[in-house]
Amino acid sequence: MTSQRNLGKNTQAIHAGEARTSTTEKSGIPLLPPIYQNSTFRFTTAAECAEAFRDEESGYVYTRWGNPTQEVLEKKLAVLEAGEDALATASGMGAVSTALLTALAEGGHVVAMENLYSATFQILNEELQRFGIETTFVDATDTAQIERAIRDDTKVLYLESPTNPLLKLIDLRASAEIAKAHGLTSIIDNTFATPCGQQPIALGIDVVVHSMTKYLSGTGAVIAGAIIGEKEFVTRAKEGALRNFGAVISPFNAWLTLHGLTTLPLRFTRHCENAARIAAFLETHPAIAWVRYPGLPSHPQHELAEHQMEAFGGMITLELKGGRTAGEHLVDRLQLCSLAVSLGDVRTLICHPASTTHSHVPAEIRQQIGVTDGLVRISVGLEDTDDIIADLEQALQSHTS
Repeated sequence: MTSQRNLGKNTQAIHAGEARTSTTEKSGIPLLPPIYQNSTFRFTTAAECAEAFRDEESGYVYTRWGNPTQEVLEKKLAVLEAGEDALATASGMGAVSTALLTALAEGGHVVAMENLYSATFQILNEELQRFGIETTFVDATDTAQIERAIRDDTKVLYLESPTNPLLKLIDLRASAEIAKAHGLTSIIDNTFATPCGQQPIALGIDVVVHSMTKYLSGTGAVIAGAIIGEKEFVTRAKEGALRNFGAVISPFNAWLTLHGLTTLPLRFTRHCENAARIAAFLETHPAIAWVRYPGLPSHPQHELAEHQMEAFGGMITLELKGGRTAGEHLVDRLQLCSLAVSLGDVRTLICHPASTTHSHVPAEIRQQIGVTDGLVRISVGLEDTDDIIADLEQALQSHTS
């Protein structure tokens, strides 16, 4: 069969990592990868068991160390993200923390994008700081700021692009070159873009992390995360921080995510098509001060988006005239769209970051990075576009009338 890395995205999502030959003497191969819902594995001899402990490639021992269902998922992820290897975790934050702990095993300093998912900001600004690891937050849309923030003890460059929730974009190739020139491990959260929107590793980034809770699983039924990168880094993460801190994905969540991944390219195409139409509608509405969507020509970095991204995603951020009151008014009056803090679901989800996802970020920092009281984030779902627009229109109309 053709190398899985040379196949199209839809084909990769369905077939990558899955067995095409039988592992038993009997004929017949499960069409769907089976779920190995067990905690441990049995051996027939002491020598066989000892060999598995010496060389983990020779067999499975304990699901905290690895599981066949998880391995199929990891192989599929590695192909989709153009990485050498992948590691599934119990949550997106499990992936973020495991990647950071692996890259910072001997301490050091981090340079990070200032506009990050709030829990990632807390890890960098609070949790790691307890262990003497400092972070300098910069506006990484200006790569000169990245360069200026690097110190002798800097070990990691941590990025998001598009960022959560402001949808700022970072020049990934230029950032990766800076990281390599200074011997840093570059890590990016690619949750918003997915491998269908961009492949950071192909642009030079070392490590990609995901909240697979979002687009990759797609239905809102799973909590899961992923790390993708060079085999050496992934192995260190698996045998060190993941195993010892325990952010291990369950076989059932690995199995559910596997099934979600098979439709990712199809779903993501629809997310993008819906978002493009809805962003264009919102941009003309009198109740809205501005709209950010990478696919809009009005996005400050639209040219970079066209150059760097294969698709512009399903996330829209907007600023309502009237501040927090207007934002709460909008979400209170929605009938089809759901007020919920996650994203990447088949359903359209809307949240007010200042009072939800970023409420733990100090108010002065929220204002500084642009998470204002009138900001609303929309994760565009797969409903009929006209129905989503009609719901937004009636909610906005009741605000302006």
